[in-house]
Amino acid sequence: MSKVSLKNYDNSWFQPGNKTKIALWIFVNAIFFRTLLPIPIPVKLIILRVFGAKIGDGVIIKPNVNIKYPWNLVLGNNTWVGEGVWIDNLDIVKVGDNCCLSQGCYLLTGNHDFTTQNFDLMIDKIDIQNEAWVGAQSVVCPGVTLGRGAILTVGSIATKNLDQLGIYQGNPAIKIKERVIS
Repeated sequence: MSKVSLKNYDNSWFQPGNKTKIALWIFVNAIFFRTLLPIPIPVKLIILRVFGAKIGDGVIIKPNVNIKYPWNLVLGNNTWVGEGVWIDNLDIVKVGDNCCLSQGCYLLTGNHDFTTQNFDLMIDKIDIQNEAWVGAQSVVCPGVTLGRGAILTVGSIATKNLDQLGIYQGNPAIKIKERVIS
């Protein structure tokens, strides 16, 4: 029977960006984003664009937001990013127009292959389509797409794609009903 051997773990293949740029971002992220100070939103948006994020018009970013790599981030028009959101974007995270990422939600693009001895790193994109809502304290896992207008309710975990206009709840999240927008 094989055993996990973390001493042999190797993710050297993963190159998220220039080391100087990453170091600078860690510093900037701590001062301007991972703070409770009321940094003006236009300042945050300029900083994100300078670091390579694609940001639409009317985006709101609340205090104490953690963004791993802004160059892997796309935020559509009129999208809200709530207080305490963690965007752990080892891969591309795309959030469409008129979306809401509620307080404390976690967008997770990396995981580990528990079937390998070396616990290999696995990464995959997240696609949150227009008008979707990720509820407070919920988690979106690697490779998941939230269809247009889908809702992931408070504290739920999306491990698979969510249908357009579906409302999902639980761990793992299951569809509980259809969203009706009047």
